[in-house]
Parts: sequence; structure tokens; C-alpha cells
Amino acid sequence: MSLATLRERLAGHLIPIGEWSPDAVARRSDFDLNPDAERPERSLRAAAVLVPIIARADGATVLMTRRADTLASHTGQIAFPGGRLDPGETAVQAALREAFEEVALDPAAVEVLGLGDSYETGTGFLITPVIGWLAEPPSTTPAPDEVAEVFETPWDFLMDPANHRRDFYDREGQPRRWFWAMPWEERYIWGATAGILRGLRTRLYGDEAEPLAAAGEDAA
Repeated sequence: MSLATLRERLAGHLIPIGEWSPDAVARRSDFDLNPDAERPERSLRAAAVLVPIIARADGATVLMTRRADTLASHTGQIAFPGGRLDPGETAVQAALREAFEEVALDPAAVEVLGLGDSYETGTGFLITPVIGWLAEPPSTTPAPDEVAEVFETPWDFLMDPANHRRDFYDREGQPRRWFWAMPWEERYIWGATAGILRGLRTRLYGDEAEPLAAAGEDAA
């Protein structure tokens, strides 16, 4: 029952696929917690990530990755499968392609339910979260040059605001930077990945009179 109500809620609250535009205005960003930070005028680079929700019998989980230690940027960080859009691609096409390239996730196993709020990163990307539903646990194989680990995090944990915290880091000569973080076990989920999850939680439950009770309906 809980999986059914979750899927119904996702389908009813997400942005329809047909409303996607490569020129969309970001609804959320790294600047939300840093309103005084300098926000340069620039053309954002379109990107997409797949947020794969797995319908396990004992409760939904979200498939995530830990980036390879050999990458030039964001080394070892927790992320969703995703990347830049190729010319002519839609966000859905890019997210499914990247998930196949990074973790060998079969696109045929993913039912795309809709889109989350677009997210602007401090590095100049406009990320579209593509929300996918997997009726069965998938078979995955990480691409070693991109992904160090594939793992699943409980949906209930990620959607519980008690697990969302504001962390920060300081750089010499620069203002303090704040960001969302959701530490889970030995893994530190933070930055844009946590911000996207936070936005998804708000989209699904933030307009409820009792959001915690609503989230409980979907919980395992």
C-alpha cells in the first residue's frame, strides 16, 4: 500500500515531462542558502540527473552513486547518475543515457514519472531532476572511470526533514558557504544532490496541512 501511495503522489505532484524546456528558469539553487553570494550573469549549461526510486518490498529506496576518486572534479562525492545534455537531447533522454553509461541501468526498466524542480549550481549548470520508478531492483555495474560505488538510501530517511541539516565550509578570503546535507551511515550526501532531494521533498509534501503525516502515508 505504501509503495502505491508513493507512486501516486509522485505522478500527481511532479512536473509533467512535456513542460520541460532547456531554457527553464531555476526554481532552486546553491544560492538559496547563500543569498548574499555573488551570482554572476551567465548562460547556464543544461544538465540532467536521474533520481531512480526503487520499489522494494520492505520500502522504497533511492539509487545513488559515489563518484570515482580519479575524476577531475567533485571527486568521491555522492551524486545521482547524470551529466550534460548532448545537442538535441531532452532532459529525460540525457538522464537515461547517463544512467546507462555510468551504472549500466537499463532504460527499459525505468518508468519516468515526471520532473523535479530545476536546480542551478554554483558552477554554472542548470540541472533537471528526472524522477524514475523502478518496479524491480535493477542490475547495475559501475563504470570504473566514473563511479566508485552504487548504493541505495532509504526513501523514508531522505524525505524526513529531521535528517536535513545546514552545513557550511569556509575558504580563506571568501564568504562562508552554506549547503544542505543528509549524512547517512558512512556517506555524506550534500550540495546539489541534497538540495535536489530537499526540493523534491518540498514539492511532494510541502503543500500539505500536515506534511509529516502525508509523508508517513508513503513510508514503509
